[in-house]
Amino acid sequence: MTKELRIGVGGMSCASCVTRVERAIANQPGVESAAVNLASETAVVHFDQAEIPALIEAVRGAGYEPVVETTTIGVGGMTCASCVARVERAIQALPGVLGATVNLSTESARVEFLPDTLSRARIAQAIGEAGYQAEVGQEAPDAGKERREKELALLKRDLMLAAVLTAPLVLISMAPMFLPGAETLMHSLLPMPVWHWLELVLATPVLAWAGRRFLVQGSAELRHLAPGMNSLVMIGSGAAYLYSLLVLFLPGLFPKGTANLYFEASAVIVTLILVGRYLEALAKGRTSEAIRHLVRLRPKEARIVREDGEIEIPVEAVVPGDIVLVRPGERIPVDGVLVEGTSYVDESMISGEPVPVGKHAGDEVVGGTVNQTGVFRCRATRVGADTLLAQIIRLVEEAQAGKPPIQLLADRIAGVFVPIVMGVALITFIVWLLVGPDPALNFAFVAAVSVLLIACPCAMGLATPTAIMVATGRGAAMGTLFRRGAALEALARVDTLVLDKTGTITAGKPTLTELEAFGISEDQALKLVAAVERDSEHPIAGAIVQAAKDRGLDIPVAQEAEAIPGFGIKAHIEGALIAAGSGRFMGKLGIDIGTASERIEQLTNQGGTPVLAAADGKLIALLAVADPPKASSKAALAAMHALGLKTIMLTGDNRRTAEAVAGTVGIDRVVAEVLPDGKAAEVKRLQEAGARVAFVGDGINDAPALAQADVGIAIGTGTDIAVEAGEVILMSGELTAAANAVALARQTLKTIRLNFFWAYAYNVALIPLAAGLFYPLTGWLLNPMIAAAAMSVSSLFVVTNSLRLRRFRPQVDTPDSPV
Repeated sequence: MTKELRIGVGGMSCASCVTRVERAIANQPGVESAAVNLASETAVVHFDQAEIPALIEAVRGAGYEPVVETTTIGVGGMTCASCVARVERAIQALPGVLGATVNLSTESARVEFLPDTLSRARIAQAIGEAGYQAEVGQEAPDAGKERREKELALLKRDLMLAAVLTAPLVLISMAPMFLPGAETLMHSLLPMPVWHWLELVLATPVLAWAGRRFLVQGSAELRHLAPGMNSLVMIGSGAAYLYSLLVLFLPGLFPKGTANLYFEASAVIVTLILVGRYLEALAKGRTSEAIRHLVRLRPKEARIVREDGEIEIPVEAVVPGDIVLVRPGERIPVDGVLVEGTSYVDESMISGEPVPVGKHAGDEVVGGTVNQTGVFRCRATRVGADTLLAQIIRLVEEAQAGKPPIQLLADRIAGVFVPIVMGVALITFIVWLLVGPDPALNFAFVAAVSVLLIACPCAMGLATPTAIMVATGRGAAMGTLFRRGAALEALARVDTLVLDKTGTITAGKPTLTELEAFGISEDQALKLVAAVERDSEHPIAGAIVQAAKDRGLDIPVAQEAEAIPGFGIKAHIEGALIAAGSGRFMGKLGIDIGTASERIEQLTNQGGTPVLAAADGKLIALLAVADPPKASSKAALAAMHALGLKTIMLTGDNRRTAEAVAGTVGIDRVVAEVLPDGKAAEVKRLQEAGARVAFVGDGINDAPALAQADVGIAIGTGTDIAVEAGEVILMSGELTAAANAVALARQTLKTIRLNFFWAYAYNVALIPLAAGLFYPLTGWLLNPMIAAAAMSVSSLFVVTNSLRLRRFRPQVDTPDSPV
């Protein structure tokens, strides 16, 4: 059986790093596939029999650091060695556990695990499922936050050191060229050879300490015959440093006029690249804000009701069946069912709609949502990794880790990009050395180093994942979840939207839409009809009874009720014989309905089901029950048409009802009276005709069509099987979210394309400039320091361009939506 593992990978800087890590993992026995995401710094591995420690060592062997955490969890209830063995087996069976040691005397478990795959809450849950009590401290709100902050602090420290040393170094080396009298002043203070040695003293710590990451990782890249950005920086800055070192120690080796020092260039190169890395790390941190926001919604503690009173425990220690007390203003700690009390709950976290939802005994509540008014008790049903919030976080993480097809091509190009650049640099050096003007060696050296430094594989590696991370996070904030990053690209290319009717366009629940009374009040007529229908199980009867209850009517008791299948029902109520049913039923009873005939026809054409009622042989009411379109459906369809989408309704309902609904909301085409397999077949037929199809549905009968479509969009309030079949999930249940999802996907693809255009156009345009191709015509020759700055700017542009997606505004507002 295929298993999935997520490994955090530290130290990656460009697309070549991604390729190298993927290759190292994929070469391990038993690995089926490996996908590495540069922006989220994670590797998603699908494997069958591979050993997890071997995968970790493969990452280390490639020159990168896998993220591994160790935690200690208290374990209560153990009494013997068998208990220890049972707890160890329960923990070691979890995916992502590298090792677990349980100590009976200290009643604790020490676990080494992969935090990108597994959480402490899930470990605690496994201990609880084994029959023991897990006692954990509060889990960090973001498993990767400490790692990111540590990396940022190291970058900042190295950058500060490099800047402090590089500033005087540049002043010493450049002042004689640009400041009149500077050389005379320097001569008067110290002999010039001493200034040259001072340059060496200042430059050495910049390369050897502040720039050590480039030396370590660049060497590893070359050792594995997979050069990347670190290799380019190492070779470029190292060449400038070594050239200067030879000039300082052995000046006689160089032809006349070529014995120049480039210590300042080597230091400035490292400093500027560190500036770019630091700004890039800050920007990349903002791309995952959506995940961190979702994680912060998880309460840290829960108030549990025991026989001896209330106690507060870490939320990780809650187990299914616990009774949880929730007070006004608190976040609900786990998913559960209300057992006592009433309240209103803000569920905007999952629906995008901030209007509080009333909750009573028997209603479900969701962990992370906010209790607004009353105090209530709920029974925990899903805890830890099983809660809806945890599943939402997992879906967003999976979408961010995935690779759309557009990224796969970029990865293949990046895999050969750096070797090609190194080859171009070598050719540049040779050509300048052979045909360049004097001093040819200087020209050749400057041009070759500039080529190495200006090439930027990082921008290629960041072009897609940063945009996907920001877009999936923005989608989650709007109540739309993307299962895979590839779903964003596929949805952006869709031209046809096929929609189910019931529960998607309509509310999915029969509602009384028409009530006209003859000779008596509407309330009296509704009360009598509801009394007749109360014991019926038909959905239409249920809608009428619910309408009476909504009006607060007292429904009398029916006597001698008799149902006539296919016609209607009659009963004695308050001394009168009340009959309710179809027009045929009224005709069968000999009741004249002539005054209502025209209205019956109108209601039928509008998709409603007419119900007639009579008392003692006289018509008293005309009612209509329908599944009306959602309030937002018409606006949603208009937004879809504005996006250029063709809309088709696919339903198992009768054609007259389907066309009535389609006419109300503005559907282009209707396909009615189709079975579930017929829906999938219709989607396939559209695809064969060249359409790129997205299907929107909410029920079990929609699952085949959701799976067949290029993109399946599931209404999150629908059945679990429909949600599982969908690649995009609309948590709000509103159709407007589908239009917004398409608009977001298109904007994301546009952003990715702009990122790629910049990344490739930048390299195509500036590598020839750095190589000196335009020197014979214009005299332009790029300084290596400028080339290093340009490389940093390139990566920063891609990340900041992706961050613009955070400001995406919905195509059409979902009712009561906060965005």
